[in-house]
Amino acid sequence: MERPSLQLHHNIINKILVSSPTKTLKFRRYLKSFPENGISFQPMNFNMDDEERKPGLKQAIENISSLISLSYSIKVFAVKWQSIRPKLEELLTNLTAIENCDSGENFSLSSTLEKILITLKDCDDLARRCVDLSYSGKLLMQSDLDIISSKLDSHIKRLSEIYALGLLSNGYAIVVSRPNISASRDDMRFYINDLLSRLKIGSVDMKKQALVAFNESIQYDDRYVKIAVQIDSFINYLVNFLDFQDNEVREEAAKAVSFIAGSQPFRGVLIRAGIISPLIRVLECGSQLSKELAAMCLNKLTENSENAWSVSSHGGVSILMKICSNEDSAAELVSLACGVLKNLVGVDEIKRFMVEEGVIPLFVKLARSKDEITQISSLDFLQAMAYGDELVREVIVKEGGIRTLVRVLDPKSSFSSKTREVAFRGIVNLCFSSNGSLNMLINYGFMDHILYFLRYGDVSVQELALKAAFWLCGTSEEAKKVMGDAGFMPALVKFLDSKPYKMREMAAETLSSMVIIPRNRKRFVQNDQNVGLLMQMLDPGEVNSGNIKLLLSILMSLTSCNSARKKIMNSGYVMNIEKLAEAEVSDAKTIVRRLSSSKFRNILSGIWHF
Repeated sequence: MERPSLQLHHNIINKILVSSPTKTLKFRRYLKSFPENGISFQPMNFNMDDEERKPGLKQAIENISSLISLSYSIKVFAVKWQSIRPKLEELLTNLTAIENCDSGENFSLSSTLEKILITLKDCDDLARRCVDLSYSGKLLMQSDLDIISSKLDSHIKRLSEIYALGLLSNGYAIVVSRPNISASRDDMRFYINDLLSRLKIGSVDMKKQALVAFNESIQYDDRYVKIAVQIDSFINYLVNFLDFQDNEVREEAAKAVSFIAGSQPFRGVLIRAGIISPLIRVLECGSQLSKELAAMCLNKLTENSENAWSVSSHGGVSILMKICSNEDSAAELVSLACGVLKNLVGVDEIKRFMVEEGVIPLFVKLARSKDEITQISSLDFLQAMAYGDELVREVIVKEGGIRTLVRVLDPKSSFSSKTREVAFRGIVNLCFSSNGSLNMLINYGFMDHILYFLRYGDVSVQELALKAAFWLCGTSEEAKKVMGDAGFMPALVKFLDSKPYKMREMAAETLSSMVIIPRNRKRFVQNDQNVGLLMQMLDPGEVNSGNIKLLLSILMSLTSCNSARKKIMNSGYVMNIEKLAEAEVSDAKTIVRRLSSSKFRNILSGIWHF
């Protein structure tokens, strides 16, 4: 009776394939019992007869499957068998992949298979003695298990050596589907081993498909990353594929290593696999996507200047600078390259090399770019270069870096708030230690820009403008006078009741510093609202408030001025200071004494005049 033709759903078949190695083997035998048109699903094909298979290969697969099943029932020497089982699984996936390909006469497995079968027979004998507890001694059994484990390693290595490139083709491959989210670790490991076998012996298309499947898996469940790292040679294959001739294979490999590099614990594994050199080669001659992925991976691997010397020794610094100087480079790639170079400046020798190679004028030019991503990245890099290095700072100023930064802050320009934030930080960092920068900033219109953003900027930019104003006050007496004449004080008063305490603190400290100058103090007092607002903000119920202390510090400076003391007395809020003085707030007590002294002098002056 002729068998009926069956069309099975792909998902059902895949569930059987990943359930266990033994079930996979049985299902393959079952599929082969049907005629050519019996069961089919793309891209798989099961129309090969048993006669085309090598008997030794089939026997080895059956023996390994039986051993894996038997190993789960062994209760003694558990650690030893746990280390042996993954090797059996890897050997199984490799041999199964060979069995399901049209190997023809590409290579001879007979000698290797004979040795594998002998090892499997010895392993089966040890397994059964462990199950039956019929071994003669623990030390001898441990030694025998170590020998078997070593032999399995040798067989796996030997298979890797004799695999022919392109041996496995899509037409004859059983592709195991990824286990579901609730799958056991053993099923997941079996799946990764299956992918590894395709990376080893598959055609270009199958290697690419295996890499795509791996990338989908690690994004689906990060446990696959841990398993892949634990399997010998898997990471090595990923790293080696960065030099693969096919662009798509190289891109998928770059995507995988970049994802793995995102986990700090696994970066050391990539470094030990020698990833730096191939990543730099990808940066030099890879596709646009592979270059971006390689730069992304290097960015993660060089955090905190780690592996900086390795990047430099392979010519990475020059290649990264070349990417940044190339007008045809995409903005995203330039930004990533800037990030890697920024990570490398922590090493003084590498930073000096960059300066000698002209990195400063290059990045000052990039800071003028119309592309926001490129501009922000280059500004960040310049700040990192100048940090704690006066010589580099001088070079940046000489090349027009300060002027470029101030230009970004021009309210008439169309730069984003984020870009302006970076420019504010850059100016403060570059000019903080230089007394000679004030005149340059004034000439470029920096003070006008700060004042504008204090009045009309977004909160984030206002905070940076406050930082810049606070810094300017600390540079010199002349700066305080210029700021007072420019109208900074009324703008700063508005921040004294700001919700973010940090902004209130900076505004109060800046004002307190500015009103020390007699000219500024007189100008401040001329506005009746300024003094009244300060007095009104004093809340006796918040004795220990940081805001109270800041307000009192400003009033302390003002009480050295007669007109200010009069306005305080006439503000209608003197009682607030008196209550604070009664609560033993030292600054409030000092202010009350000054006000009382002033009142007493006024009384005497009135009597003398009479």
